[in-house]
Amino acid sequence: SLPAKLINGGIAGLIGVTCVFPIDLAKTRLQNQQNGQRMYTSMSDCLIKTIRSEGYFGMYRGAAVNLTLVTPEKAIKLAANDFFRHHLSKDGKKLTLLREMLAGCGAGTCQVIVTTPMEMLKIQLQDAGRIAAQKKLMAAQAQLSSSSALGAAEPAVETRTTATQITRELLRSKGIAGLYKGLGATLLRDVPFSIVYFPLFANLNKLGQKDPSAKAPFYVSFLSGCVAGSTAAVAVNPCDVIKTRLQSLQRGVNEDTYSGILDCTKKIWQKEGPMAFLKGAYCRALVIAPLFGIAQVVYFIGIAEFLLDMLPKHRA
Repeated sequence: SLPAKLINGGIAGLIGVTCVFPIDLAKTRLQNQQNGQRMYTSMSDCLIKTIRSEGYFGMYRGAAVNLTLVTPEKAIKLAANDFFRHHLSKDGKKLTLLREMLAGCGAGTCQVIVTTPMEMLKIQLQDAGRIAAQKKLMAAQAQLSSSSALGAAEPAVETRTTATQITRELLRSKGIAGLYKGLGATLLRDVPFSIVYFPLFANLNKLGQKDPSAKAPFYVSFLSGCVAGSTAAVAVNPCDVIKTRLQSLQRGVNEDTYSGILDCTKKIWQKEGPMAFLKGAYCRALVIAPLFGIAQVVYFIGIAEFLLDMLPKHRA
């Protein structure tokens, strides 16, 4: 049933995000740093420096936004894919690869309604620590090189903003369109991701089904979700780099700004080289693999069906 699908998708998203959010934060910071302004050399370096400067919970900056909006996002994504697969199947027959890809395309298009503002707010909060650390480093270097170090002012303390403050400011200055900055880049990432992910998962999951009418074992669904998710994540990583750069409202010292997808692509290619489009790819694979592995296990086990079945008994 639709309510069960929505609940399953929501539970899957909450569990998955909680487990992998620190890696996602590292991915955002690695993707946003530009040549000459590098604060982090790797995922582990980023996480260690984040803990040292911002504490353990610094790794979860922006998690509240994700945990709030990931329920409708994952629910829409998984339920929409099922909806399109059902309506594209002919008399319950097996879907062709093209129809599976079309179902994934429909799911990816539907989810951006929630994904775009969620990613927009999350990126501002995730990247704030990197920009603050960069400014402190620049201030410290300037202070050391100054001949009049005595009496020099202390580096400014970072003023933390919340998702609510960012939302209010965007709505006040740009209206609802402010929350949907980078919509085109989000579509460019999520639609191809779903086109790759859902058919690949469905076909891998079928390998573990002894009977076409029976569900695959939970470990098969988990591994299928991991493999399909990491494959799709790496495949669309260049689009994710562009989306992250476009959605970042604050820039570090001497970092480029971009007017659109083509301008962003051109500047990254010319100034940072083609390998810059793979920044954070392994982080993204590490995020997406368990995220979708967990999501598919929860979704296919059907926790919601159990909960919904228990409600009438409880009331009785």
